[in-house]
Amino acid sequence: MNSVYASTARFDSARALSEDEMRRSAPSIFAVSAHESRSERFQPISTIEVLRALMDEGFMPVGVKQGRTRDTSKKDFTKHLILIRLRRLDHDAKFCVGDTVCEILLKNANDGTSAFDIMAGLFRIRCLNSLVAQTSTLDSVKVRHSGDVSHKVIDGTFRVMKEAERALAAPADWSGLILDRDEKQVFAEAAHIARFGDSEGETTTRIQPSQLLNARRTGDRENDLWTTFNVVQENAIRGGLEARFRDEHGRLRRSSSRAVKGIDQDVKLNKALWTLSEKMAELKGLRAAA
Repeated sequence: MNSVYASTARFDSARALSEDEMRRSAPSIFAVSAHESRSERFQPISTIEVLRALMDEGFMPVGVKQGRTRDTSKKDFTKHLILIRLRRLDHDAKFCVGDTVCEILLKNANDGTSAFDIMAGLFRIRCLNSLVAQTSTLDSVKVRHSGDVSHKVIDGTFRVMKEAERALAAPADWSGLILDRDEKQVFAEAAHIARFGDSEGETTTRIQPSQLLNARRTGDRENDLWTTFNVVQENAIRGGLEARFRDEHGRLRRSSSRAVKGIDQDVKLNKALWTLSEKMAELKGLRAAA
């Protein structure tokens, strides 16, 4: 999956992506018509036109991704994701807490694989992690492919932005909730199923739940819920966890977990981990992001 997120997203030096940069990594953003497989009832939504309207409202794109498609004819129409922030967000305490900042995620496709979806998100500067927040009052705003929708998207973006503001309570609130060893293990086991489980919740991976708790940097070795959530999220999304085992012939083998690259899988897993963290916060006596 093409992405130009990590190299541009740091909010200590954030800048808007140019249209040339976006076109190189996610050409489907610039589609103005529907793929030939769509019926006449399908009305395309031009992501770039919506984005330009949002930029006029003070937002800027800081990252883009485009999903893969086996049908080469859909390359310029397929699913894509844009991450946007308000300009000068870094200096506005309303949208920034510590090393975490509000983001809005825009997902769209003009080949019939996605509605125009607007989601609240948080970005953590320490590990360049983008987090999709699923709060208790609003999951996302979906806009159907029908007619002129720019005003609907702009309105929906500001609605979701308010939800992202609410989600910013999590870094402060969850940082004050200390998890003991058993609670962290329970959290990891639930996250392990969310990442590796099938539809029945069964897992076959050799990666162990405890490996999701392995911090990748010294500053992430705390035992609070916010740190635990971020460590688990990073390990689950980025992959690279290794397992050693012996095969049926007694030979030592090694396997490693893969990074989550699909847009839908990324969003779904992020939301599941966020919901898991909210539930843990409630069990610890705090209603998170409520």
